[in-house]
Amino acid sequence: MVPAIFGCSGTKLTAEERAFFRDADPAGYILFGRNCENAEQLRALTDELRALHGREHLLISIDQEGGRVARLRPPHWAAYPSGEAFDRLYQVAPASAIEAARVGAKAMGLELSAMGITVDYHPPLDLRQEGAHDVIGDRSLGADPMQVAAIGRAILDGLADGGVTGCIKHMPGHGRALCDSHKEMPTVQASAEELASDLEPFHKLNGALIGMTGHLKFPIWDEALPATLSKAIISDIIRGDIGFDGLLLTDDIDMEALDGSVPERSSQAIAAGCDIVLNCWAKMGDMVGICERVPTISDRAAERLAKALEGTRVADTLAEDASELLAKRDALLAKRDALLAIAGEAA
Repeated sequence: MVPAIFGCSGTKLTAEERAFFRDADPAGYILFGRNCENAEQLRALTDELRALHGREHLLISIDQEGGRVARLRPPHWAAYPSGEAFDRLYQVAPASAIEAARVGAKAMGLELSAMGITVDYHPPLDLRQEGAHDVIGDRSLGADPMQVAAIGRAILDGLADGGVTGCIKHMPGHGRALCDSHKEMPTVQASAEELASDLEPFHKLNGALIGMTGHLKFPIWDEALPATLSKAIISDIIRGDIGFDGLLLTDDIDMEALDGSVPERSSQAIAAGCDIVLNCWAKMGDMVGICERVPTISDRAAERLAKALEGTRVADTLAEDASELLAKRDALLAKRDALLAIAGEAA
């Protein structure tokens, strides 16, 4: 098995993709809007991917956070709010925010499961930082580490209840970035004390089954290399300080923050300690190059992959209670305005 997650070019596999994926046997796949036309088409695509490999549990993943990061959108799929909605509710009703996040994530998991998707790259545990680039922004679950961990845990639990494994990201923290790592390399100049705060949500949720690195430099830990490519950061900070022992993925290895060819970056990431490389753009040359440059998946990474997927399930249809869960989520989110109105009247 190749330790890579690959993208598909369209709503159906091409003959070239089908032959390549069968021979390469990647660890899994990632879906984007270009792959998702409607529910019937999407389920047919994921069914074909499963049939291609004959695995009971196959990693088929997506970025479905809600808000501006949502590959599945109305009218074919439900709408989900950004992390900021739960942050705002938490300020006035913490327990309600946690429950809203949990039931919303369960509804999301049920919907993804019915589409044949087993992994969601959600939740982001990056703290919201004033003055930082808005690449995280309203995606964040808040600025307080304990709050972010509490809401993040609710999301992981809700997704799992829906049959999907979540993924904590972007270790060791993307919240302080002053630029977008999709376009250029952020360098985080922060003290050890400041960064300890950023690590806290990841530490609290270090039992998560899947985690993702961020393409950022942290000179205090490694002057030369970003987290994704740094043996020191992966070993000492992610595996060591944070204590994360789950399946470790790179963020998209094609992002412009990184130098060198995509196959070169992939080889570096695996050598640094990442378990699996995430390659999103379905460029055949890059995918072939990755297969040529990286070793077969390690035994430990294969064990982590199996463990991450063992609790997932692919549903035949969307569970009937999904709409009830969404209604409960929306009622809880609406509670914030009601509480603020009461507080205003009392003042």
